[in-house]
Amino acid sequence: MNLKYSIKTAITGILTHKSRSFLTILGIVIGISAIILIMSLGQGAKDLILEEIRGQVGSRVIEIRPGGSSKGSPDTFLSVFTETLTEKDLNALKKKGNVPNLSKIMPLVFSSENLYYSNDAYQATMYGMTELAFDMYKLKIEDGRFLEDDDVKGNASVAVIGSKVKDELFENEIDVVGQKIKIRGRNFRVIGVMSEGGQTLASFDDVVVIPYTSAQQYILGYKYYQHIVVEADTEANVPQVVEDVTLTLRESHNITDPEEDDFTVQSVIDALEMMDTVMGVLALLISAVAAISLVVGGVGIMNIMFVSVTERTREIGLRKALGATNRDILLQFLFEAVILTGLGGIVGIILGATLSLIVSIIIISFTTYAWVFTFPVGAAIIGIFVSSAVGLIFGIYPAREAAKKSPMEALRYE
Repeated sequence: MNLKYSIKTAITGILTHKSRSFLTILGIVIGISAIILIMSLGQGAKDLILEEIRGQVGSRVIEIRPGGSSKGSPDTFLSVFTETLTEKDLNALKKKGNVPNLSKIMPLVFSSENLYYSNDAYQATMYGMTELAFDMYKLKIEDGRFLEDDDVKGNASVAVIGSKVKDELFENEIDVVGQKIKIRGRNFRVIGVMSEGGQTLASFDDVVVIPYTSAQQYILGYKYYQHIVVEADTEANVPQVVEDVTLTLRESHNITDPEEDDFTVQSVIDALEMMDTVMGVLALLISAVAAISLVVGGVGIMNIMFVSVTERTREIGLRKALGATNRDILLQFLFEAVILTGLGGIVGIILGATLSLIVSIIIISFTTYAWVFTFPVGAAIIGIFVSSAVGLIFGIYPAREAAKKSPMEALRYE
């Protein structure tokens, strides 16, 4: 009996018992569809986050924070109070010879402050920045203006507030620009209101921005920085800028052993890669859980194939009596298992992609996120391969048992 006839016989056996065949592949369908759904939504979420970060901060931005990371992750809360980033470091980084590919540099300080206007009070995050923050963080102004270089150099008592701060403090005010708010007893004149950023990763809605020089002199009372933010001239030069910044700060701090670094340099690209790794591991763990249903489906296929072998014992005996070899019987039942699981894989891929598309449509329809449906081609190919492999592995034993049956005993079977 040729291979073509063996496949045809296997398909006939599957179609003869449609309900049983469907129940047999149900575990495979659920497992593959779950993996496709997870991979598709995971890729969509990753793409969305990447675009959010690139759209709000830019891929050329590099952050320098106090506290080393070589001996493990720094304590974020304690590291912001470490006095390791100073004006000396800022001046060293500004030298073109030290960091040739640096295009912008900005010191940054911050704290949580109570803002007062008239009889109203509101707690917000205060950022001490320069005029460069406008381009670096891709900010937009709804009314008034942003900080200027003269504001920073002159320690001006001016402030730019976020949309939420405006709503909370100036609920009944129409013209906010020119009004004065108090921070730790000092008046700051509002010169601008930032446009609402929505629920984003770098929202400035709940923020008040003042010159960093004013924040240090009037509010915080210290001269060190909690961050220094730099921007590379091109995205391609980001790794080189990170290396140059690291070497410059080590020289500034008289550090010879990298393990003793008292600062951390991280680019947005590094953060994206870290996030990509975390999301990849998460997707892998969830997929591993979903893969359990593939094993369950494989066991189910083996059991059903045993039942099928028992039910068709007389058929096996008759075919052997008419000249079918052990190999013919083995191939028939093995093809049935592989075709069933392969079909389950295809159905699972279609179901998973459909569910993912539906979820994407819901997200786009009911949220403001720029979600993009992604079909994981690689996962689909692996799904087909894995489902067929499951059929092959779990179908071998029942197929061998069928092939070993004696024709005489099989024909006498009741």
